[in-house]
Amino acid sequence: MAETKKSHVAILPSPGMDHLIPLVELGKRLVRLHNISVTFIIPTNEPPSKAQKSIFDSLPASVDHVFLPPVNLSDVPNDAKIETLISLTIIRSLPFIREVLNSLVESTLIVALVVDHFGTNAFDLATKFKISPTIFFPTTAMALSLFHELPRLDETVSSEYRDLLEPVKIPGCKPVRGKELLDPLQDRKNDAYKWILHHAKRYRLADGIMVNSFKDLEAGAIKALKEQGKLVYPIGPLVIKDPSPIEDEAGCLMWLDDQPHGSVLFVSIGSGWTQSYEQIIELALGLELSAQRFLWSVTRSFSENSQRDPFDFLPDGFLERTEGRGMVVLGKPSWATQAQILSHGSTGGFFMDCGWNSTLESVVNGAPIIAWPLHAEQKMNALMLTEDIKVALNPKANENGLVPRDEIARAVKGFMEGEEGRRVRYRMNDMKEAAAKVLSQDGSSTKALAEVVRKWQNYLNLRL
Repeated sequence: MAETKKSHVAILPSPGMDHLIPLVELGKRLVRLHNISVTFIIPTNEPPSKAQKSIFDSLPASVDHVFLPPVNLSDVPNDAKIETLISLTIIRSLPFIREVLNSLVESTLIVALVVDHFGTNAFDLATKFKISPTIFFPTTAMALSLFHELPRLDETVSSEYRDLLEPVKIPGCKPVRGKELLDPLQDRKNDAYKWILHHAKRYRLADGIMVNSFKDLEAGAIKALKEQGKLVYPIGPLVIKDPSPIEDEAGCLMWLDDQPHGSVLFVSIGSGWTQSYEQIIELALGLELSAQRFLWSVTRSFSENSQRDPFDFLPDGFLERTEGRGMVVLGKPSWATQAQILSHGSTGGFFMDCGWNSTLESVVNGAPIIAWPLHAEQKMNALMLTEDIKVALNPKANENGLVPRDEIARAVKGFMEGEEGRRVRYRMNDMKEAAAKVLSQDGSSTKALAEVVRKWQNYLNLRL
């Protein structure tokens, strides 16, 4: 008897590892829980990276991938923001995406095209091939609620949002000051804002929007979206699960093995985003003054590389004075390394930039957060984590925008030893348990994904 063909789903991630990681986890859940085969269609403006190839090489046979030919962006201004670059990359890849989808229509029972929040221009292809246009929203339900609200804000607000005297009201969420909205909303004349607005207006064309969050974490935003009639499915948290054993080249994991349980603060702030040299010095001295154990992964992008001493940017004598209780490694850890650090028994917290992938990894591992937002939607995330969910503390900057060493030391010591730290630790442990529950067999996120899959199966009738 011939084997029955599996349903098939095409996933179109935006360029960049941050966008790819949760979609890979989605693909793995579709294979494992619903016996669906998956093809990733990857647009880019440069050859695939070693990290991308490594991820796809590790996936099961039911997950295929196609790297599209790099598009030419040489005509795009040098100061174009990432939202513009991503949107143009996908638009200029549409002819190649059409070819891949046509091939999948001929060779598989494809039922859906899943795009992230920058991929809505591919919806016309989904309609052409009679497959479900579906969005995977990789960040917060709060941001999704803002995106749904954005067309109305654009019509009713004449000034820059950052100049508004009153906070912006986001359905189901705490109001946010305009200057704390995500970066591309800070300059409405910039193409980046126009692209965000363009995609937000096209969300209504989707059959549904999966969001990488869950009810216990963002109950208000998710409830508000559903009350507005939005077809929103919280299916998170999707993070790297059970990463393969890695080569501990820097010795981080071995060093953690020798530290007391829950005693180490993991410090990793930003990837590809810079801080001033002055702020790095204050951070180093703040960690020293706190007298707490720390593992600090620092990206040296604020000064020239030194051939003599790669750590010469640190304060004189810092490494010697913190020897034994502190470890500094150069470069941002890989996603697999970060996952293993956060799941290590010696790790007691995460000092981080509030990127959503890393935030969810903290939640899944029960690691409370010191919030240090830098860019994109991170200020909104930090607001939610500190004031709404209450799983994070936030050191305060002075009038010059610098977070001084004494404030860093106070925040770190209170986080690791004080009553404030205990409160966020207990709260984060509750979120860890909730995250495990929603992803269980009968959990709300598992059921939400199953509901999306049932909707996709309706498209089989159009194909058969």
